[in-house]
Amino acid sequence: MSPHGQAGSQQGASTPGRSGASDGPTTVRLDVWLWSARLFPTRAAATAACRGGHVRRNGDPVKAAQKVTVGDELRVRSPGREKIVVITRILTKRVGAPIAREAYEDHSPEPAPQLLAAPPRRDRGTGRPTKRERRQYERLRGRET
Repeated sequence: MSPHGQAGSQQGASTPGRSGASDGPTTVRLDVWLWSARLFPTRAAATAACRGGHVRRNGDPVKAAQKVTVGDELRVRSPGREKIVVITRILTKRVGAPIAREAYEDHSPEPAPQLLAAPPRRDRGTGRPTKRERRQYERLRGRET
């Protein structure tokens, strides 16, 4: 049998529970789904986040090549917040933002008010902040020591 015939039979065997009404695969690599759902700007960034331990599936650290399915809960840490999403649709290609938002349910807590406020800006030419000004900035950001 030719290699092409074997590959075709393997594809059918990998999804035995699929019916003809289904739109696509039932599983996909985690890094592909994170990139497709627009949680990361590139697939390489999604892979690096998985490698760094910033992504958890159902509470456990996960590698980028592991498969995800509908119903999996993902926790994605980024600087300043954690995004908690439950997969509702499998994506294999990057799609537009409105469609990507339909691929998951967002259960993330509201970000802290300090993170929503824009950081204070200094006027051009005023130089570096003094020690007193720096301490005021730190207090404002909630990082008082």
